[in-house]
Amino acid sequence: MSHGDDTPFSSAAYNSTIGMQAGTVHNSNVYFVHPDASPQEKYRVGVQFLEAGVPGRAREMITDAMVHGYDGAEVRFHWVLAMLSARTYQDLSNEDVLRLHYTSGHVRSYAEGEWKEALRVTFDLLAVLSAESGETGPVLKQLQDLPRRQHNAILRHLDLMLTGGLKDDLWAETRERAGAERFGNARAQRLWAYFTAAPIGARAMPPRPSTAAAAQAALPIRVVLFAGSGAFLWGLALVANPVQAVLELLVALGAGLTAARYGLRWWGREPRSGPAAGARIPQPRDPAAAEGGFTKGVRHSFDHYFSMRTPNGFAAEAWLAHTAQVRSSLAAEIAYLYRESRIGVDRVDWLIRHLAEDTRNRHNNGTLFDQEQPPGRTKALTVAALAVLGTAALAAFGTAVSGFAQPRPIWAFLAVLGAAWSGHAAASRWLEIRREEHRLARESREYHEQLAARQLAHQRWKERLDATRPSELEMETWLACDKTSFIDEALRYHRLTWRDLITHTILVAPGPAAKRGRIRGGPWRYSRYVFRLFLFTQDGVREVSSEFDFFDATRKNEQRNNYRFDALSSVQVTENTDIGYDLELVLTNGPAMKIRVKDAEAHQLAPDENAQEISEISLSAAGSIHAFRLLEGIAAEGKGWIERRGPDNLTPFRIAG
Repeated sequence: MSHGDDTPFSSAAYNSTIGMQAGTVHNSNVYFVHPDASPQEKYRVGVQFLEAGVPGRAREMITDAMVHGYDGAEVRFHWVLAMLSARTYQDLSNEDVLRLHYTSGHVRSYAEGEWKEALRVTFDLLAVLSAESGETGPVLKQLQDLPRRQHNAILRHLDLMLTGGLKDDLWAETRERAGAERFGNARAQRLWAYFTAAPIGARAMPPRPSTAAAAQAALPIRVVLFAGSGAFLWGLALVANPVQAVLELLVALGAGLTAARYGLRWWGREPRSGPAAGARIPQPRDPAAAEGGFTKGVRHSFDHYFSMRTPNGFAAEAWLAHTAQVRSSLAAEIAYLYRESRIGVDRVDWLIRHLAEDTRNRHNNGTLFDQEQPPGRTKALTVAALAVLGTAALAAFGTAVSGFAQPRPIWAFLAVLGAAWSGHAAASRWLEIRREEHRLARESREYHEQLAARQLAHQRWKERLDATRPSELEMETWLACDKTSFIDEALRYHRLTWRDLITHTILVAPGPAAKRGRIRGGPWRYSRYVFRLFLFTQDGVREVSSEFDFFDATRKNEQRNNYRFDALSSVQVTENTDIGYDLELVLTNGPAMKIRVKDAEAHQLAPDENAQEISEISLSAAGSIHAFRLLEGIAAEGKGWIERRGPDNLTPFRIAG
């Protein structure tokens, strides 16, 4: 599948304004726990949040599990990572440091194993990082000796903690690992599934209710009149010439039965041409409403998928022309079936694609335009039988009036006239009833067959999406690798090492014309991003921004800006419930830079989701909270704000004895 669309990807990274994005929310319980859930379940969800890049929620969930008695080296290790993830040492409060210090004193009480060793190494790293100067060799050796799982988790979640020479020592490994994992697990072939809308359930057009009630009510009267008129006519004929009347009666009965048998096959079935469902769709009272946004989108989607799924020997344009009536009927059916669901066309694309494939297959096997026309033999026998029946009736009339004086011919004429009128009326009502019975049976059969086929297609598509859709850990890993690559290229361009940096931060925002998706309860993820990196050195700020296509990790519209600390005169964060979060950077010697950090999503929440909570989760996952704090502090106090938050001005971390 392709992730391309007709929307150009050309918005600049600066002053980028992004409209409301359509979003896909996958129904999963990865991030949800019942209020009465066990501590183990809360810990599991906490780890899921940590792996998804939402350490704030991870701290809450894992702490809750610990408070309720679920503890151990593995639990404490993930709790410590949640405390340190996406934070610098300067971001830790004195209370945070005390809690970490208290935990470090309990490491020795845990059973020996890889989790205890990983916890010990994490605290050793924290002690080295918080010291003004420290020997890093031994702790780096311990880090290298850890199992790959714990080793990678420490490097990932202590990314902002690792600075200076220690970061330099580990950067080559971090860069190499990011290069190896960046396109791992078939990223390019699977990402489309994350941003594909969950398919809405299968529906089919139900059969129309029977309209034969009036015909059924009128039929008995016509039958009685026909029987009475016929009996009276043949009674007169029997009186006049018994032998000839019996012969005429037998011929009439045979012809009548033959006409009924073959006439039923001819007139007793509703004419059908093409998809029957289209005729069942009630016409809207307002024609303009029928061509609204949803219907127009359905028709456009039908045109797209029919042009992509053509039989052999058909060009796309020729196939569209050949199936114009079929597409119109099917599009009207789908628009009618789902008109009240308030959904986007993307949620019925699976069904439209299935119908396009089904139409192609029916064309290949010759059943696309099956009209169910009766054979010529049936028509000929019906006409012949009716002709014989009429002849027999006229002969009976002649027999009845022969050899009698008036008024016998008048009664015979009235009997023939009554039999002809009531017979035609009874036959018409009977055929109408049989037509409705046949139609109802056919439409019921088609309904169940179509619904079963569509349910199977829905299940197959849903299973494919579930099997293809990347996990939250994979999505976060790919995004982290892209950020690592971006930072590495920025450092190379500016010829900087980690020893040259005071600190850094990277802000991740939705890109222009981006698709977005998330797991229920999790952060939004985008098909296109804007990365904005701030490198703070002794000389000032290096800012690099670029647009990223998350599908293939390509970049465009890269821009760079360099300025002194005192040039950043103002930072303003604005929250608009209808739009989202905007960040405005104002430089003394340049224009204000407006950045859309996060779109509003209150209209796309599940019933059990909290808008404020989801907003905080998305901001945390984007690194926005740390970036806001850092930029606002520098805008308020300049370089001195960073210097006052250096290791010399904070309580060093000491491992409890």
